[in-house]
Amino acid sequence: MTVEQKAKAKAKAHTIYKNAAGKRVAGVTTVTGVMNKPALLKWANRIGLEGIEMDAYVDELASIGTLAHAMVEAYLKGQQFDTAAFSQDQIDGAELSVLSFYEWEKHQHFKVLNSEMQLVSEKLQVGGTCDCYCELNGQKTLLDFKTSKGVYDDHFTQVAGYTMILEDCGYQVDDVRILRIGRTEDDGFEDVKVPQLDIHKKRFLACKELYEINKQIKRKW
Repeated sequence: MTVEQKAKAKAKAHTIYKNAAGKRVAGVTTVTGVMNKPALLKWANRIGLEGIEMDAYVDELASIGTLAHAMVEAYLKGQQFDTAAFSQDQIDGAELSVLSFYEWEKHQHFKVLNSEMQLVSEKLQVGGTCDCYCELNGQKTLLDFKTSKGVYDDHFTQVAGYTMILEDCGYQVDDVRILRIGRTEDDGFEDVKVPQLDIHKKRFLACKELYEINKQIKRKW
């Protein structure tokens, strides 16, 4: 495998969403990208103060996170994920992270109904990829996987967007949860129920409105 092939294998392609008329629509992460992320700035500042080279550190964590996420997705589909594009250190880190997911699963009544669902809401004119739609402890549940150091406010709004898309496409959603799969042993694991879901749905709609306004402004220049 060449260096270029390895780079492509690590990079997750940006998904293009189209509505029923074939017109391209924005994705959930693009829409919520209009929000400020103060927690990210604080984290970056702390890393800089510790004298850590930011780009290299972020790239390494991103690779571990990408691999851990991909391993969980492959597991849910009953597939094996080819780790050839990753270093042994990255594989070891990702496997350690995924073990926490396996441990969580042991204590749940968990049945996958669908995974990596690429959907478009004709009502909202927004697309999104839902990580896992399942039956969890008797409830139809949307699970979103995050390979991050924490669960942040903007994550809740993003997942609220996925929830609205699922509901608009006719799926019943009784519960919405974020599973945070840490990228290092110190990062840990969290199962977080999305709080104030209705408010985060409103916030997502506000993000969508601001996103559309920003597009109109850009067209003027």
